[in-house]
Amino acid sequence: MRKALVAAALAGLSALALSAGLTAGEPQKPVLTQSAAAPARADCAANPDRQAFFGDLHLHTALSFDAYTLMSSRVGPEDAYRFARGETILYYGDPVRRRVPFDFLAVTDHAENMGVFNQLEDPDSVLSQTEVGKMARLGGTENFFKAMALMARGATIGDNAPAVIRATWQRQVDAANAHYRPCTFTTFIGYEWTVNPDNQNLHRNVIFRGDSAPLPFTRFDSDKVEALWSWLATLRGQGVEALAIPHNANVSNGLMYNMLKSDGSPVDAEWGRLRQANEPLAEIVQNKGTSETHPLLSPNDEFAGFELSPWLLAGKPIRGKVPGSFWRDALGRGLEVERRTGVNPYKDGAVGAGDLHGGLSVSSEADYGGVGRGHMGGGKPSAEAMLRIFADAAKRDVQNTDVVASSAGLTGVWAEANTRDAIYAALRRKETFATSGTRIRVRLFAGDLPANLLANRDWVRRAYAQGVPMGADLQARSAPVFAYEALKDPDGQRLQRVQIVKVWIDDKGRHEQVYDAAVAPAGAVQFKGLWRDPSFRKGQAAVYYARVIELPSPRWTTLRAREYKLKLPEGLPETIQERAWTSPIWVR
Repeated sequence: MRKALVAAALAGLSALALSAGLTAGEPQKPVLTQSAAAPARADCAANPDRQAFFGDLHLHTALSFDAYTLMSSRVGPEDAYRFARGETILYYGDPVRRRVPFDFLAVTDHAENMGVFNQLEDPDSVLSQTEVGKMARLGGTENFFKAMALMARGATIGDNAPAVIRATWQRQVDAANAHYRPCTFTTFIGYEWTVNPDNQNLHRNVIFRGDSAPLPFTRFDSDKVEALWSWLATLRGQGVEALAIPHNANVSNGLMYNMLKSDGSPVDAEWGRLRQANEPLAEIVQNKGTSETHPLLSPNDEFAGFELSPWLLAGKPIRGKVPGSFWRDALGRGLEVERRTGVNPYKDGAVGAGDLHGGLSVSSEADYGGVGRGHMGGGKPSAEAMLRIFADAAKRDVQNTDVVASSAGLTGVWAEANTRDAIYAALRRKETFATSGTRIRVRLFAGDLPANLLANRDWVRRAYAQGVPMGADLQARSAPVFAYEALKDPDGQRLQRVQIVKVWIDDKGRHEQVYDAAVAPAGAVQFKGLWRDPSFRKGQAAVYYARVIELPSPRWTTLRAREYKLKLPEGLPETIQERAWTSPIWVR
């Protein structure tokens, strides 16, 4: 609930908050923020078959305004990287360590007023003397919104804000570069572009490939996503490579995958090309719910109701529109737009993330403890706190409380090595997969693949040579053969099934079908097999992706209830079926 309140407050920020980015529509040569801590050159042995690496491309630290003022986060990017790579850090005085180290991480603090409110640590700072600063220092949700109201009415936050933002961005660049360990732990410079018109989430995370980056383009430069894409395209023309990743489409009220541009006109080929050049991925699972699909969109999919949150990012329960808010729906919309314009704007690969605001990315249900302070370890909520959370859930729809949030999702990539260049290249070609937090390794190929493919020890190399991997296009004159492999999380539940999800269009409209490619009721350690579409039609535009589902395991709320001997609120699920999703393959 508190995270929803935070996001709603961010939506109320006005342009009076000083921007640190470029002005939309006026491309300039970027002034790159260089770092004294430049990373060492990577000389890793490349794996031609590629291997799976796991990480998070969406994490907030105390340098985000909401994390600092409302959630009392004091973890900076330096400790965030240390924790992610497996070091022990102090968290509210308690030593904590990640259960399994990450392979890569991007800290993506909100660009808007980045680091400005951290001045409140100094009672004599410029910010502390302002009306907004005095209100923010009082703390609490009520005062947070009062401070937001003051800002919306034009109250100053201090004339030194631009200098603070520049210094904070330098700190972000330095931290990412200082903690980059080529071949073992990769960091990316990044930030979040935070746009929330009328509580409708249109946020994007911007991820840079290299070791330098210009000051962020913020919502105060423009709140139109086309302007963000144009800025990224301008940077690319000047030698600075970056991409944007939309998140929480499930709470966008249908706007994330709209069929209209920001100016209200229909999406066209030029718009589609601009989007695909700058936004090749979509975050489909994170702390605030999943954005794969919804029972209203997929009534015949028995697994469509996984970890859903129906509320917009507002301080009160406002249900959002379902169409246009989910990835599978967008895949079909993209085929429709392509039929009309020749360009598919929604060819999005899949990634997962956390969006946690405590500086620690926690993907295990066993370690998770809700939003705000309780993210893991010593920060887990007390028995008294869980009693309050459960009592609140019993009084209202549980979707309107902290209990709707679950642990962080993960991004998986198939890359030749654990380096910035290799992992970023995997993101660009969409050879990625998303998980709900489990470390399932899954990959998908398609093509005119031989029946004995999997009998060969070098089957992966042959699949690359004779077909295409997930994230790619396939030209097919006959029904393609799909090759899949899924391995369970070494510390997780066994795998229950592998499914192939198909979305296609024909003269009668848009359709979808979920096929069970392999099922093991008692669970399996590994699934590997071939699958051919029984309903393939020549000339039919279709998109396919794989979904892997584990056997049920206890949800974090169940684990806390057991730990404290509490009764779960009625209607709150006791278990969770963790899962993974591959990026699609588009068949023409």
